[in-house]
Amino acid sequence: MLAKRIDELPPPDTSGDTWIIEPKWDGFRALVFRDEDEILIQSRDEKSLNRYFPELIDPLIHQLPRQCVLDGEVVISRNGALDFEALQLRIHPAASRVKLLAQQTPASIVFFDLLAEGDHDLRAEPFHHRRERLEKLLASATPPVHLTPATRERSVASDWFRRFEGAGFDGIIVKPVSGIYESDKRTMFKVKHERDCDCVVAGFRWYKDSDNIAVGSLLLGLFDESGSLQHVGVCASFTKEKRRELFEFLTPFRKNALANHPWKSWASMDESTGGHRMPGGQSRWSQGKDLSWEPLRPELVVEVAYEHMQGRRFRHMAHFHRWRADKRPEDCTYAQLETVPPQELKEIFSSGR
Repeated sequence: MLAKRIDELPPPDTSGDTWIIEPKWDGFRALVFRDEDEILIQSRDEKSLNRYFPELIDPLIHQLPRQCVLDGEVVISRNGALDFEALQLRIHPAASRVKLLAQQTPASIVFFDLLAEGDHDLRAEPFHHRRERLEKLLASATPPVHLTPATRERSVASDWFRRFEGAGFDGIIVKPVSGIYESDKRTMFKVKHERDCDCVVAGFRWYKDSDNIAVGSLLLGLFDESGSLQHVGVCASFTKEKRRELFEFLTPFRKNALANHPWKSWASMDESTGGHRMPGGQSRWSQGKDLSWEPLRPELVVEVAYEHMQGRRFRHMAHFHRWRADKRPEDCTYAQLETVPPQELKEIFSSGR
């Protein structure tokens, strides 16, 4: 079951008892099936995640009913925050690497719905009934198995939305109290963080199959404390007409762009050199995609909307707002970003996991 994005918490009905609200976890969504001694951790694209998270198998066998289906999120918590990059590293082809990472950065699984237990298919049950059964089922759960917090109080949900952002949460999920579980339908709601940022446009990528007459995405940069321009993400989601307009608009800034470009050396650098990100760098996550890029003189400033940072980069793709001809590129620094002190996960995780 999926969620539709909304800008704010929906209003309660006259009883004030319409929604159950949960923190929105930033991890790998997964369905967990148990049948006697068999466990399947299934990803959203219906692939098994078992081999990537071997440390979860035994705890799930020991703590879940002998036959059940649960909905949840696989996460990694480090230094008081969710670490999505550490989670991505677990999807590795080498079993030895996965085993090592499972010891160094063990994962946890947080459950938020119960779809079946024993012979009972619960998907047609109201969510508050499924939640009650889930709470009883996981009443004695121990790490790495967890039950997500949930509330019907808007004030509590608003507090979570504000405080938990620093710990890497995406926002909050709003579920109808009486809602049934409808696969592939957006019957839940999500309220996510979004704020504005001014970035330097230092390059772009071509739109696929456009014969080099349309822009696919803009490469964004921010200056760090040392004055170096760091690649922080991309801005995309343009209409076809806008992509062609961008090509014409950016053409003058392509002239001699690489001569003094701050990312010039990256064209021949290994992706791991110096710990920097290459806009055109290949990795196993790109799966053979063409990530080549065209440099631009770093003279343009764009205002974009972003949700939150993952380390020094935007966690998700940014969205174009407007050009800022009134802003100087050198003013586009990390200092402009709103930072939220991390909220420790000790209220949810009872161990270092």
